[in-house]
Amino acid sequence: MGPGQLLEQESASVKNVSAYNRQAWDGLVGRGNQWTLPVTDDQVDAARRGSWEVVLTPLKPVPRGWFGELAGARILCLAGAGGQQGPILAAAGAKVTVLDNSPAQLARDEQVARRHGLDVRTELGLMQDLSRFPDGSFDLVFHPVSNCFVQDVLPVWREAFRVLVPGGRMLAGFCNPVLFGFDPNATGEQALTWKYRLPYSDLGSRSPQDLERHMASGEPLEFGHSLEDQIGGQLRAGFVLGQMFEDTAMDWELAEYFPPFIATLALKPGGKV
Repeated sequence: MGPGQLLEQESASVKNVSAYNRQAWDGLVGRGNQWTLPVTDDQVDAARRGSWEVVLTPLKPVPRGWFGELAGARILCLAGAGGQQGPILAAAGAKVTVLDNSPAQLARDEQVARRHGLDVRTELGLMQDLSRFPDGSFDLVFHPVSNCFVQDVLPVWREAFRVLVPGGRMLAGFCNPVLFGFDPNATGEQALTWKYRLPYSDLGSRSPQDLERHMASGEPLEFGHSLEDQIGGQLRAGFVLGQMFEDTAMDWELAEYFPPFIATLALKPGGKV
């Protein structure tokens, strides 16, 4: 799908955005984006010995206590392909399912799983539609920063809640919406100039010419969700928030002024936590 096709409509459908972003992420795999590079053999071997860490956000490792007991746990890596977190969690003893919109990203997980004989199952699909999974299919949902690639985040939280067992956990990373108010390509004093009204949308906030250039470069479409939808949406879905932290990023100039990423531990009431 070319940029012009998507721009023919004032507001693209979920189907069109998902199709475009699938193509974009497959392209990022080919270009060696940092979130498409699978873990090393040494990292998998260390995880089997009990030495491991994974991230929901760019830099800060997730506290081990957030996971509970991993041995035999059924984990859904939600929109978390790329051969990074899924294989590590499987090597640590979990039964992992990775669902992602990008076939090339899923191939990274399959590659590592085959090489090391890991219990990793891959599913091609959308994070906001988990209808293939029955209620209570998983003990833990691991959802790294990725819901910025969908227009509506609320179905993501509702579906994650549904597929968890009572007492299950969701570990989620997401963007601070303030991140989207600035021009990511600006430098110096211009980097501190507020540019976009929130909540942000690549489709509605950029000029047609800027959006055309963005899509022609093969970059995914992004959407900046409010904290009301990111945190309040988890609560409305039924979750109870347990813990959270903020994180920064090394390659973004404004990261020295505020932490642009947030991670939360949310619990589904009932059962044993």
